[in-house]
Amino acid sequence: MNPDLQRYSCQIALPGFGEAAQQRLQQAKVLIIGAGGLGCPVGQYLAAAGIGTLGIADYDTISTGNLHRQILYDAEDVGKQKALIACERLLRQNPGLTIVPHTDKITSLNIVQVIKNYDFIVDCTDNFDTRFLINDACVLGCKPLVYGAIYQYEGQVAVWNMPNADGTRSPNYRDLYPQVDATQIPNCSVGGVIPTLAGIIGSMQANEVIKVITQTEEPLIGKVLVFDALSMQSRIIKIGVTTKTDIRVLQQTIEPSTFTAAELQKQLKNNEIQLIDVRTLQERDLYDIGGDHIPLDELQDEIHVLQTGKTVVFYCATGKRSAEAVKLVNKLKPDINAVSLQGGLSNWAEIGE
Repeated sequence: MNPDLQRYSCQIALPGFGEAAQQRLQQAKVLIIGAGGLGCPVGQYLAAAGIGTLGIADYDTISTGNLHRQILYDAEDVGKQKALIACERLLRQNPGLTIVPHTDKITSLNIVQVIKNYDFIVDCTDNFDTRFLINDACVLGCKPLVYGAIYQYEGQVAVWNMPNADGTRSPNYRDLYPQVDATQIPNCSVGGVIPTLAGIIGSMQANEVIKVITQTEEPLIGKVLVFDALSMQSRIIKIGVTTKTDIRVLQQTIEPSTFTAAELQKQLKNNEIQLIDVRTLQERDLYDIGGDHIPLDELQDEIHVLQTGKTVVFYCATGKRSAEAVKLVNKLKPDINAVSLQGGLSNWAEIGE
């Protein structure tokens, strides 16, 4: 065996695998979008398997609440950029790889440029707007996409947008969810998630990437695997052979309005601000900066509480849930001037109260 392949001897020994399959892995370029609960195990196993080039895209920073499931990070990493720390750890795991961080937020303005140099994309994100954006960009760019999602005790895995022999493409995310009201489905920060589920689903995603690249039989093309961590049972839902969607353009990303911590501190001195905490009750009991408390999953029912004559400022731990709150208000009550605290309470803590 080639000495350079000794690290991968156990997988090369697999029936039907061999050095040819390993070389396909080494020549592959894979982009992981989202370096959180799913992205961490995906990155670890793809790095271990010898994917030649790994891109890690994530604009977020590490928070204490991430550590129970985002296993590439530790307490000393809190406040640092996920993509940079993830790349550092993965390169330490396998120094022979090319690992590229992407620290800008993925939007409709940059996603085509970001994905164009990769062969395969792995969706490890945690919100519907970004999932639809990634899916549509992959369809338009003819990029295979490995999808994963987790919530509470349930996870999903699928392989989207693979080429068929007749020139058509397999189903994509919009064949499963043509349109979803994301405000009705909280993310993990709100609804919770068992940490082991992230490892299970992330490992399944990495497994599908390896199968597709090495041309192993039976990847989850045109199917969705649904896994229940409580019953330890899974089922496969067949979507079809060919996509029935017609995606021609990217929907433009509309970013919610924000206040920096310094701007909010200045605005709080007048009486023109309505401050609303959209975190859970447990989070608020630990620490808050005042204002009303309306958890994100209750906001739609409490929309009447918002005051039209004031700037409504939503806040949470990192700015993600407050941004979702602004999107919801913009949709349901566009006459409200709604903004999100940029960076959440982590940024607020940096400037002091």
